[in-house]
Amino acid sequence: MPKNTNTKEPETEAIVNTILKLDGGLKTYPIRDLVEHAEKFGPFLKRQRLETNQVRKFLDAINRLKTTLAQDDREGKTDEQRFATIETEVVLLKPKLAYAAARQKAAKPLSDVMSVAIDKVRSTEDFERLVQLVESIIAYHKAEGGK
Repeated sequence: MPKNTNTKEPETEAIVNTILKLDGGLKTYPIRDLVEHAEKFGPFLKRQRLETNQVRKFLDAINRLKTTLAQDDREGKTDEQRFATIETEVVLLKPKLAYAAARQKAAKPLSDVMSVAIDKVRSTEDFERLVQLVESIIAYHKAEGGK
């Protein structure tokens, strides 16, 4: 079981607790709940003064992995083969987030949420839900005026 993040913010707690309770991997995160959580969490990150450049290496890595999966799909690889291609890099997203959080306090809530989400990624479907979560949070962050 992932360590307790010891966060006090209800916006962070809601997402973390939902993710921790998922039994079937991140793919079982109900999409309506995901969007509802992102709708609250994105503006919260804006209030924390998070700027996307503070987590740019993380976002760039996510986009590279999406590209890798698309390439593997074009090559006709199975889902298991496709996930095996990116699994190591998915797990290594956690240290990128930890580094961003250590450098900038505003990145810590995002790091807390994404770390528990990454722990639930065990398949391409889980990774795709992770991407949806990240993209939703960033969209609501930017909609709130985040940079």
